[in-house]
Amino acid sequence: MDHRITKMAEVLVGYSVALRPGETVYVEAFDVPTPVLEALLEQIHRADAIPLISQKSFRLLRKCLLYASGESMRSAGHIELERMKKADAYIGIKAPVNITEYADIPALQWDLYHRFWWEPVHIKRRLSQTRWVTLRWPTAAMAQQAGMSTESFEDLYFKSCTMDYQALSIAMEPLRRLMEKTGKVHITGPGTDISFSIKGIPAIKCDGHLNLPDGEVSTAPVMGSTEGEISFNVPMTYQGNVLNHITLEFHQGNVVNFSASDNQTLDSILAVDQGARCVGEFALGVNPIIRRPMHDILFDEKISGSLHLALGNAYPQADNGNRSRIHADMVLLQNPGWGGGTVYFDGVQISKDGKFVIEELNSLNPDSSTAFAS
Repeated sequence: MDHRITKMAEVLVGYSVALRPGETVYVEAFDVPTPVLEALLEQIHRADAIPLISQKSFRLLRKCLLYASGESMRSAGHIELERMKKADAYIGIKAPVNITEYADIPALQWDLYHRFWWEPVHIKRRLSQTRWVTLRWPTAAMAQQAGMSTESFEDLYFKSCTMDYQALSIAMEPLRRLMEKTGKVHITGPGTDISFSIKGIPAIKCDGHLNLPDGEVSTAPVMGSTEGEISFNVPMTYQGNVLNHITLEFHQGNVVNFSASDNQTLDSILAVDQGARCVGEFALGVNPIIRRPMHDILFDEKISGSLHLALGNAYPQADNGNRSRIHADMVLLQNPGWGGGTVYFDGVQISKDGKFVIEELNSLNPDSSTAFAS
């Protein structure tokens, strides 16, 4: 077996969810190769924990979504919820081969899925009542999305997913503390001049316990405080649709105007519920290995020199009170080749053109981050 698969399994079981003897871990795998699950089972066994494995298919789930009635989706969600209730920890792995697999799912069917499956199982149960981690498994399709050879993408993937997250966590701590002391955030750049308060909202280090790859410090704007305009320069894939050049204008915390390469799809996202027009997350990406978009949100929101806002539901660890059936991340890369920009905390500039400019955060700049290699 590829030693990198074994290393990944060790990180997932021993670090990300830190399984203890007698605990149950729910492993939900979409189109993941069997050797990956075998390696996970071996590590779960070594931890003297109890595996609960569910193998799923993206194509089969698409058919389920297309043809589901309210009753069938309610039944599926009930079964999934019972599985999640038995779990102390959750590992979700997806091996995508087509990012637009769900592009033809009608909005009504997505609504059934969100109401009866995603919201009760993942939003209300998994996020707050299990230790969880989610990740992709590298495929040729992901390499193609990233504009890389399969071999080069796999090398970057394993390097970024098995880096020394404990060392990165230590380096992220000053940023976490600074965010928790901050009242007002002000972001500028091409097409961007936006501000909001994060006063009193916890800041969370995403340091390998929630995603792989990981590397962001996350909080949320105070409800009603977001004002101004922001233009995102990294494509977003949402429910199988790819959106470019997203611009949002906020007033009193709500999206009041917007534009994108696909206005109809963006409008449908914003129309899901009232919370979909409000921001449920603000984060700064700090993974020193990920330096450009991969066209996959689990990578792109971690890019060193990036920031992102998510419309919709707030995470329980950094809860601003916003509730929604969606959580749609949108990424702005501020590195020089992407237009640059600045971030201010309480009037003090903390970053310029994607690089931290205050001494206490210098260790998070990629040219200072060589200690994080695995």
